[in-house]
Amino acid sequence: MSALPAPVFEHKICTPDHLKDRIAALPRPLVFTNGCFDILHRGHVTYLAQARALGASLIIGVNSDASVKRLGKGNDRPVNSLDDRMAVLAALESISLAIGFDEDTPLNLILACKPDVLVKGGDWAVADIVGAREVQGWGGAVHSIPFLHQRSTTATLAKIRSL
Repeated sequence: MSALPAPVFEHKICTPDHLKDRIAALPRPLVFTNGCFDILHRGHVTYLAQARALGASLIIGVNSDASVKRLGKGNDRPVNSLDDRMAVLAALESISLAIGFDEDTPLNLILACKPDVLVKGGDWAVADIVGAREVQGWGGAVHSIPFLHQRSTTATLAKIRSL
């Protein structure tokens, strides 16, 4: 029996050394968002579909495991590894490219991607979104997308632990 090829979505996962070429191949306008996306839920996928609708391509920056720990989300977070989180995200139709980052903020990744649109969830004021000033400075747009479904990984984990 011959080995099966890697799933197509795996090709959406990008390493830093290929980022420039991969971005150049994406149709514009280019949308960028970021986050931990530890346990994917309805709120996440709705938000990502809405973000994608703002452009032709969506790049998602995913916090590394160490970065998630530094965010103080809990000693047991992330539940899923960076590689697993990026694979699940890459499998979504809305995602064009997934890349991990280890810094505390995605600013360096935003500067490298130079998106036309920068997006965060509704819990972020536009003025507080990392990279907003830079994206607006080169003529891009910044959006804070209101939540349609109030979900959180933290709440999901609390529910699981109470069972």
